[in-house]
Amino acid sequence: MSFASLGLSAPILDAVTAQGYTSPSPIQAKAIPAVLEGRDVMAAAQTGTGKTAGFTLPILEQLSRGQRAGPNQVRALVLTPTRELAAQVADSVATYGKNLPLSSSVVFGGVKINPQMMKLRRGVDVLVATPGRLLDLYSQNAVRFKHLEVLVLDEADRMLDMGFIHDIKKILAVLPKERQTLMFSATFSKEIRALAKGLVRNPVEISVSPPNTTVKSVEQLVHPVDKAKKAGLLIELINENDWQQGLVFTRTKHGANKLTRQLEAANIKAAAIHGNKSQGARTKALANFKKGSIRILVATDIAARGLDIDQLPQVVNFDLPNVPEDYVHRIGRTGRAGATGHAISLVSADEAKQLFDIERLIGNQLTRKLVDGFEPVHDVPASRPGQKSHGARKPKKPKPGHRDGQRSGDAASGHKPPGKNRRHGRGKNPTGRPSGDRTR
Repeated sequence: MSFASLGLSAPILDAVTAQGYTSPSPIQAKAIPAVLEGRDVMAAAQTGTGKTAGFTLPILEQLSRGQRAGPNQVRALVLTPTRELAAQVADSVATYGKNLPLSSSVVFGGVKINPQMMKLRRGVDVLVATPGRLLDLYSQNAVRFKHLEVLVLDEADRMLDMGFIHDIKKILAVLPKERQTLMFSATFSKEIRALAKGLVRNPVEISVSPPNTTVKSVEQLVHPVDKAKKAGLLIELINENDWQQGLVFTRTKHGANKLTRQLEAANIKAAAIHGNKSQGARTKALANFKKGSIRILVATDIAARGLDIDQLPQVVNFDLPNVPEDYVHRIGRTGRAGATGHAISLVSADEAKQLFDIERLIGNQLTRKLVDGFEPVHDVPASRPGQKSHGARKPKKPKPGHRDGQRSGDAASGHKPPGKNRRHGRGKNPTGRPSGDRTR
């Protein structure tokens, strides 16, 4: 199958060819025709499979056939949970729409709002936005949706279950009822699927892989270790295996900062990215990581969504996530597009429940391997086939304060308000296909 057979016009096909693509990925082959037919879509696929192009290409095709956006108007709106993912989607829109007379823009918090208002004044055909900044712009009459044709919720499951549901409902209330709605995500839990179906009309449901499965090209391994020795074990693994690049996940922002300091003290170049970091700091850290001046990037789940990292060799779960689906998101950042990768989890005895929940979700018991010198005092028990959990932990409601996609007036620089001590827990893949993912 070729992109030409999907009904895309020459200007878009030329842009796709210029990126070196000749055939669509499975998610693109199924989603593009459905979107071009005007159907609502709920599409699930693992990260790294080209979901971004799956909605970007057909939306650009549709918009190219109509009239340009009027002042302050938007014809297609793409909502994303994080700034990084918004920027990545906007890059894809610009790349694939470069031969079309269409305009696009991206808006998110943490940066000045006036330049965004100026760009919107002329109207844009495609607007990529985080929810909080979009509501801020709407409240200041900088953006209107009378001409809206298409709404996209990217990373839809995280948008709805990580505290964005109230903002999403506010946005939906001001959008035209007659519109096309697309939801793209790596996973759809039963609860989120039920909620999402209330937002779409007779949707085409697309899935190119079993729900919540992990890619076979990723080698998954658990190292049981006492919590106090996790940092030492990570340093040992980095040095012993001569890792030149690795993405490490922590559950909290404080934990990310602490681990980064410990790695730096061991002469391992590292940087942390999370919601309390300014946009400039996050962008700089990612750029340094890509060029190799930083070996280890320490991130929380929300901050890592949308990171554009090609051929990432290893992902480390320094802390297991409370929500087992987030494990699938995390390790999906390595082993993309057929490349091999390694996903290592440093698990202490008090994380046994999270580990069991993950193993039950993916339908596989992960291999445990002790590391000499780091054998735990309190071992991690092996899960038993058919073992029932007492229930996966529900994601906590976010407390007041900063989060990605926030409004500009609420801690817009991305720093934690004084006196608050809160817990917090896509880009092109090796084939070049856009995909997208988020972190705390």
